[in-house]
Amino acid sequence: MWLACRNVFIFMALFYIANAFAQGIPEEQYSQEKASAKRLLNEAIDYYKRHGDEAMAAFSRQGRFVQDDLYVYVINTDGVMLASGGPSANLIGRDVGAALNDDLNKALKEALSLPETGEMHTADYRWMNWADGREERKRVLFQRVDDKVFSVGYYLPRSSREEAKLFLDRVAAAVTDSPEKTFERINGLDAEFQRDDLYAFVVDIDTERFVAHGYNLRLVRSDFRKIHSADEHPIGQQILQAVEQADQGTVSYVWPNPVTRKNEQKITVFRRVGHYIVLVGYYEDPR
Repeated sequence: MWLACRNVFIFMALFYIANAFAQGIPEEQYSQEKASAKRLLNEAIDYYKRHGDEAMAAFSRQGRFVQDDLYVYVINTDGVMLASGGPSANLIGRDVGAALNDDLNKALKEALSLPETGEMHTADYRWMNWADGREERKRVLFQRVDDKVFSVGYYLPRSSREEAKLFLDRVAAAVTDSPEKTFERINGLDAEFQRDDLYAFVVDIDTERFVAHGYNLRLVRSDFRKIHSADEHPIGQQILQAVEQADQGTVSYVWPNPVTRKNEQKITVFRRVGHYIVLVGYYEDPR
């Protein structure tokens, strides 16, 4: 119970802070999810305008306003959860702001004081996906109507190519500056080198072995040349051959996505840094 409350308090503070996690996520990558969320939000607002406060009960039931992992939730300008078709339903009727620290409570009050403009807004935050019980990135569409904020969010299980490249830049710079310390941090699952479906791994060209892996520590010190993709292609050999041809590039193969827990097509970008190969991959949308 406390975990759910803690998560929603953090969410409330981030809800109106402009896209804290949105950098590098192209809108077109999730166009279908955005369209579905927007449609559901508009339907909820229209329903509220026709039925008034009686609509809150409909939003909190499993039915019309819950579609797969999309659901409507409503918070009033006093910070009280009025309705939710998702895991936050146990907070209905609670003044969530009462448990926030001074800084977060101030941010919440400022957000709830925003005027009604008829405009739909977006923001990103982290939230528990009730489909798999994991905390994932989520993008919310929200709009104020009267003294209420109506919201629908969708999950972002795949990072973009741009995010992967920026991630690689950061890891490569760290390896250049302090390789051993960076390997230790990657293997320690340091949050700087692991985010959602993005993680870094590093191979020593001289020994052809992993020296760091930001997701599967069992691979550290193993023979990189023996690594095969989920569909049994020798990707370790493929990457080593690619590095012989160029100091940086991309390799595509099938690999488990740590967020969706499914085998998906992965595009790995690599860069040679001294006698190390630094690699970061992103997953293609299977649709």
